[in-house]
Amino acid sequence: MKTFKVLSVLLSYPQADWIEHCDELEQVLYDEKLLSKQKLKGVSELIKRIKSSDLIELQERYVATFDRGASHSLHLFEHIHGESRDRGQAMIDLLEMYNANGLDVGTSDLPDYLPVFLEFLSTQNIKVAAHFLGETQKVLMLISERLAKKELDYKHVFAALIEVADGKVNRTEIKKIVAAEKEETFTDVDADWIEPEAFGKNLFKSKDYLHQKIAMNIHSSNPHSQPTQEQ
Repeated sequence: MKTFKVLSVLLSYPQADWIEHCDELEQVLYDEKLLSKQKLKGVSELIKRIKSSDLIELQERYVATFDRGASHSLHLFEHIHGESRDRGQAMIDLLEMYNANGLDVGTSDLPDYLPVFLEFLSTQNIKVAAHFLGETQKVLMLISERLAKKELDYKHVFAALIEVADGKVNRTEIKKIVAAEKEETFTDVDADWIEPEAFGKNLFKSKDYLHQKIAMNIHSSNPHSQPTQEQ
């Protein structure tokens, strides 16, 4: 599904070599028709802003959004395991899944980096892709709500992914978590990051992938709140 490849690119560090092809990327989304008109409109707004902005400005905004603190991190397991030792094994298991499906991640990015995960999904059929998105849906919605709270237009990519995901999430509970969170500052990022509370279960668990080898808890990065788990 090329839509996942396009969304992967849009969540990648801004570079001139792909920004100049934004019109083509947008056309793929319209041609494939995987997203609803509402979600397409949102992603198109992001693309419009990317096309009309200075490259240095785009790069600075990207770093400020995704690289300065854990709340918007594009590394999925940072929201699940924090910096615990479990994250290392989770990386190995996810990398094995990629390799088993013919995706060579290389060494430039960690396997839990969301653009890499979306590139993997682009090699799968929609049923499989929607299943795996469903396993990450709570994390995606957590990030989406945080971005929306700060009125950052990258929220549209996450909204599109949530729409496609095959799963149910208590959005009201997640909104409460985000509403209660204090604004993250550079000085308290490290001090506030501790092992989080349980936020779901069975990330990437599937009988068709690694014989259910990958089974781990999704956690909220808010250590003071625990949402209701979906059955």
